[in-house]
Amino acid sequence: QVQLVESGGGSVQAGDSLRLSCTASGRSNSRFAMGWFRQTPGKEREFVANINWRSDHTFYADSVKGRFTISRDNAKNTLYLQMNRLKPEDTAVYYCASDKLPFSVIRPNHLMHFWGQGTQVTVSS
Repeated sequence: QVQLVESGGGSVQAGDSLRLSCTASGRSNSRFAMGWFRQTPGKEREFVANINWRSDHTFYADSVKGRFTISRDNAKNTLYLQMNRLKPEDTAVYYCASDKLPFSVIRPNHLMHFWGQGTQVTVSS
């Protein structure tokens, strides 16, 4: 079983940047696709971005394309989400997730199986 712990959330102004991190423990996550999702109260969790195991394929939600960048450092067992030009509508709890099947060919909103506890991002105008 893998444990995922997010960090880096906070409260910022519109136009600012944040970098989220997600550190995995319990197994090496280097062979598994990972992703970021977000959720606001009263809404379903939505896909933000994902990345395959060797970082040569990524997908982004249209709402964040060009502003957010997903990356990973397999040596550190860590996933990142660089968020630039933040908007108030980016306010949400952000969740890190990981696949349970190794070497998956990812698609947008690829099914994930393990989840972190979330980190709050609040963007004020």
